[in-house]
Amino acid sequence: MLLSCCMLYLLWCGTVLAAAADEKEKKPDPVDVTITAPASLKKLLEKHMTLPAKPFRDEIDQAAYARKIRQESIELLATEGYFTPEIEFDEKKGNGKAKAKAYELRITPGPRTRVAAVTIEFQGALAADEPAYRARAEQLRAEWPLTPGKVFRSARWEDAKSALLSSIANRDFATARIVESQAKVDPDTAQATLSITIDSGPAFRYGELQITGLERYKPDVVQNSVPFRPGDPYRREQLLAFQAALQNSQLFNAAAVTVKPDPMQHEAVPVIVTLTEAQSKHIGAGLGYSSNNGARGEVNYRDYNFLGRAWNLSSLLRLEQKRQTFSTRVDTLPDANHFQYSSGVRVERTDIKNLQTFNQRVDFSRIRTTANSILQVGVNWQREQREPSGAPKTTNETLALDLWYRYHDIDDPVNVRRGFVSEVRLGGGSSYVLSDQDFIRSYLRHQHWLPIGRRDTLYFRAEAGYTLASSRQGIPQEYLFRAGGIQSIRGYDFLSLGVREGDAIVGGRVLATGTAEYVHWLTNDWGAAVFTDVGDAADSLKQFDLAIGYGIGARWRSPAGPFALDLARRHDTGTLRLHFSIAVAF
Repeated sequence: MLLSCCMLYLLWCGTVLAAAADEKEKKPDPVDVTITAPASLKKLLEKHMTLPAKPFRDEIDQAAYARKIRQESIELLATEGYFTPEIEFDEKKGNGKAKAKAYELRITPGPRTRVAAVTIEFQGALAADEPAYRARAEQLRAEWPLTPGKVFRSARWEDAKSALLSSIANRDFATARIVESQAKVDPDTAQATLSITIDSGPAFRYGELQITGLERYKPDVVQNSVPFRPGDPYRREQLLAFQAALQNSQLFNAAAVTVKPDPMQHEAVPVIVTLTEAQSKHIGAGLGYSSNNGARGEVNYRDYNFLGRAWNLSSLLRLEQKRQTFSTRVDTLPDANHFQYSSGVRVERTDIKNLQTFNQRVDFSRIRTTANSILQVGVNWQREQREPSGAPKTTNETLALDLWYRYHDIDDPVNVRRGFVSEVRLGGGSSYVLSDQDFIRSYLRHQHWLPIGRRDTLYFRAEAGYTLASSRQGIPQEYLFRAGGIQSIRGYDFLSLGVREGDAIVGGRVLATGTAEYVHWLTNDWGAAVFTDVGDAADSLKQFDLAIGYGIGARWRSPAGPFALDLARRHDTGTLRLHFSIAVAF
């Protein structure tokens, strides 16, 4: 008997526990709340409103939630300029015989508040009775976005204040601050009266640099990058440009440029430069493949403090299927006028389209680099042995003067969508000065990106070159022209367009190519392209024969740069060829 009772008790306990577990796992259905409001506000409320987690226990619970949702709605509507809304929350009418109750939140927003008047006052040096400051104060007032008649929104009010303060603090007045700001809203008239007072503080001018963090480098490496002089008026964009130049110099892992905002030192505020030096020596290695030159392996070495003078020594050994290169170069740091000097040696062997070359080159250049341009003037001597298949082997020597200039104005150096890059090169040699042939080589190239719609891009490229000489003989390949391949005419093999000499393709004296390409971005990172390339390289204008290639491609904004995979068709033969490249070639 006792055993039976115990069994019944255990069975009853198990039933109760199972029922409790089922009840715990079963979540209550969410409460059905319908929002009745203008469409624009309905989306805002649905996004931010807190729905009831479970059905109301009683009328008191429902009333508490109604008070909560009313307060949330008032706050949300106020951010959009509605300060006198009518809000009701109760059981939905016509719910009828439904088991679960449904509710309705009805909102009548009322009139939207607009700006009635704006008062902007200045204190400090900006309030001085001087023509320059008066003109600037009037300009700041004219640029204020929340003018009378505009809809008043809390976010716009905060953004406008921040923008006004930044505009003042970024130029001259490093310690500018908001003394008082007030937005008085009259619910009866749905109007807002705005007032803001900013104390500009004194006008700041640059003092001397205070540099910390230098160990192996002299202060000159920092001072040569300074875009201002002591006594110049303070400009925040100059500090940011100075900081970016130091960070991009490869000498430092980190760089921070600030001023000490001390009003007592405003006439010569110290510029504080805090640096963390990077390791000066680097060794790298890599493997790769390109549709132009095939498989690639390389080893490179850099010393950013060569001879203890902060010069950049770079050496490279690159082995490709069609080209093998060894080079070493020494570059000085830019001086205060943005000039630097560069000298290098290169030995290169190529085997492309049945033309074998062995080139030795020594060069020296003076380079001036600015934010948007590079100007390079140099001299180089080179000796080239060329062996076309089925034609005589020759050796060319030249001492050439070179001028190269590039200007760019683009929105993003990696993923370009708007802007252009233009370059021009002019060079030549004389038989009277260590050259086998008299020649003058000219070359022009322009690339242009146009944004289409929200994300798409239309790209144009054009290049033209001409070498003025009595013959191509005696001129190194660098001063002649071949075409075909990536960044030239797709559908044709790399450097397959030129002058036939024996069984080989060698450089000619005339070049003209162009590209039109449209990229449709399917997502932020993936896109599809259609393109057409045209042009040719020849020994004279009479021999110029237009080659055409066109096709489709895929684009990917990879972490290493833009990746392009193209399938191109050669128009005259219908041959299909696959090309791929990574990074924009300027």
